[in-house]
Amino acid sequence: MPDLTASVSSPRVAAIEYPLGRNLGQPGDVGGQTAVLHATFQALQDIQEPGAVVHLPFQWPEPPNEVHAHPKEPPPIAKAITRRPWLFRNLMNGDIPG
Repeated sequence: MPDLTASVSSPRVAAIEYPLGRNLGQPGDVGGQTAVLHATFQALQDIQEPGAVVHLPFQWPEPPNEVHAHPKEPPPIAKAITRRPWLFRNLMNGDIPG
């Protein structure tokens, strides 16, 4: 959301048009995520003007209506909370269950 980020007076913005929660790329795509990180660091290093926005040269491979926001299998923490919901309060207080 480059416009929103720029509107809060960020000193510099490396923008990418990826779905929310997928700022670095597809889960498990180490090469793609590494490329995004390198491009981000380079853009942040190269920006000279305060408040400048650089759009990174990456495009999401799926049409927006086909992006799946939820993983096929829930993460381990979600499974633990589903089995033992009383652990949620502990989690919110910083006591991460083992």
